[in-house]
Amino acid sequence: MDYPGNLFVVAAPSGAGKSSLVKALLELDSHVQPSVSHTTRAPRGQEKHGREYFFVSQQEFDAMVAADAFVEWAHVHNHRYGTSKKAIEERMAQGADVILEIDFQGALQIKKIFANAISIFILPPSWEELRARLERRGEDTPEVIEVRMKNAATEVAHVDKFDFVIINELFDRALFDLKAIVHAQRLRFAAQRRARAETFKALLIP
Repeated sequence: MDYPGNLFVVAAPSGAGKSSLVKALLELDSHVQPSVSHTTRAPRGQEKHGREYFFVSQQEFDAMVAADAFVEWAHVHNHRYGTSKKAIEERMAQGADVILEIDFQGALQIKKIFANAISIFILPPSWEELRARLERRGEDTPEVIEVRMKNAATEVAHVDKFDFVIINELFDRALFDLKAIVHAQRLRFAAQRRARAETFKALLIP
């Protein structure tokens, strides 16, 4: 069904800057709200349960899968991640724009369920820069970085299935591009008609 709010789905290979861009957008635009995913991996750094992710056990995740509680879920880097359909629908029904950080598999699944979802893929400027960013992050062993680089090649191969592509070479420029996509989507006829239904009705616009 149609909701007054928009759904933005952002995917990228690990290290491309997806999380930093989404975090900056959330700080600039209070109308955009994050969707918090469930994951079976352990928290990293300063991550907190219910803020970055809902950290759950394998058994809890299994129960949610059995209850069909996820709009999508997938194995990513030996862990499972899932997105609650109910959480997305509730926020969009209230008129909020929801933004999802997700892997490419999940993004393509969500497009099948939410037809109006806007998919955005973040690319690194080069493979060399992607590896350098993963190394600078200092969170992964060399072996894990190799896995992430291999996975990135698979993920990038699906970029043509996304509505928009941002190359994150300069952070400020990439953030500007992300803001532009969000703003442009809000001004599309279908989105305006959903968000401003009373105005359209008053103007006798079908």
